[in-house]
Order: sequence, then C-alpha cells, then structure tokens
Amino acid sequence: CEILSSLPLQMSLYFNVYFFPFWWLITVAILYLKYPALSDYYKFILVTIMILVSLTELIRLYLGYVGNLLEKVPELAGFWLLTLLPQLPIILFLLFNEGLKIHSLERAVHIIFAAFLSFQVVAAFFTLKRMVNTLAARFRLTEFHRLEEQRPAPGAPSPAAGSGS
Repeated sequence: CEILSSLPLQMSLYFNVYFFPFWWLITVAILYLKYPALSDYYKFILVTIMILVSLTELIRLYLGYVGNLLEKVPELAGFWLLTLLPQLPIILFLLFNEGLKIHSLERAVHIIFAAFLSFQVVAAFFTLKRMVNTLAARFRLTEFHRLEEQRPAPGAPSPAAGSGS
C-alpha cells in the first residue's frame, strides 16, 4: 500500500491553519481603521468578502485535511476547487485593488496568504492526479482479478456443456 498523501501539501495546510486567524485579525483591524474613508460600495464589498472568506476558509481547510490525510479524492477535489475559485481570486482582489486604500501591513499578509493559496492549488492538483491514477489502477487490477476468478480453469468442463448422460 503506497501512501498517496502529500507531505508538502499537509505542511502548507498546517501552517495555513495557524496563519489564517492572524490574517483575519489584521484584516479586520485594518478594515475597522479605514472603514470611514471607504466609499459605500467598497464597505459593502469588504464586509461581504470577510464573511465569505471566513466561512469558505474553514470548510476549505477541513476538506484539505480530510482529503489529504485520508486519501479521499472527493474531499481533496472540493478543497482544490474552493482554493482555486473563490479564495484565490478574492485574495488577489484584496491585494491589487487600489480603491481599497491598502496599507503595507495588509498588503504583506495578503501576499503571504496568496502564496499559501497558490502553492496549495499546485500541490493539490498533483496530489489529486496521483491519487486518481493510483485508485484507477487499483480498480482495474481488482476487476482483472475478479474476471480471472470467474474464468474456468483450462481443461475443466464448462458448466454450459452439461454431463451428457
């Protein structure tokens, strides 16, 4: 039995679990400080983003842990999709949209978070690819053994021939 889990992905998830509360606190504190200076639509967008990122990140990290450690393809695929689609574009929006009046500390934590997400997208893709290929090979091997057991042995009378008496 080959272990299909990815150690670099697991290490990244581990550090991300401890970094996310730090990122969240800094982002909320800076949002609180710059909230009066923002326009109304940026206020709405940022509050919505913080709620969405908070909920998505908890689900995403859980799926990453379960999918990687227990070698479950659906959970790891869910982790990969949640990383690729909502999280990475949102962090890139927070990082590069100058209308948000980005502070240097905020930019620094967003860069670190974007680096985590980028690495996890790549690592999860290759881990998923390896898991799917290995599981497909196991399935084919199991089917082959099942068919071998059903095939009659050479020289043995086939059940369809009957006894002829």
